[in-house]
Amino acid sequence: MTPPPVPSTRILPAQAIRRALSRIAHEIAEQNEESDALGILGVQRGGVMIAQRLARDLGAIWNHPVPQGTLDVGMHRDDLDKKATPEILPTVIPFDVNGKTVVLVDDVLFSGRTARAALDALHDYGRPRRVQFVVLIDRGNRELPIKADFVGKYVETEPGQRVDVRMAANEADDAVYLTGS
Repeated sequence: MTPPPVPSTRILPAQAIRRALSRIAHEIAEQNEESDALGILGVQRGGVMIAQRLARDLGAIWNHPVPQGTLDVGMHRDDLDKKATPEILPTVIPFDVNGKTVVLVDDVLFSGRTARAALDALHDYGRPRRVQFVVLIDRGNRELPIKADFVGKYVETEPGQRVDVRMAANEADDAVYLTGS
């Protein structure tokens, strides 16, 4: 017998996501005067499309393209022994991270383990001058002492709940859902 579907509640509609990303882009611009010394990396999977949008918005603010790429953290996770085979996704870094400010972008900050893995993975490619961390949703319940520099929205959750960020090619279809009890 199939279990009943778990109810989902939309906690962030497309327009609110757009406003949050615009605000974050302006905050990044304010804190980083050297716009040519900054690159953005989206953590595979959830952070990639968010990073693309932030790079676009920052490019519009600064009137020049902002280098943007992807970072896979699969081999740096501390739960490799719990997964049969880790999924390895492409890492594409179209800029030298050495001496640059690197903005790491992910969709949700929860335990802090993905952020830690992202820092480990990033340092395989060089030594940035500074690393800043962006998340669309910070849901608390940290297991590690990790804090985002830029947050779209803080959402109080219970450990059994799930936050599902859905970024679409058509920005009007973006949404964030909270699932579980």
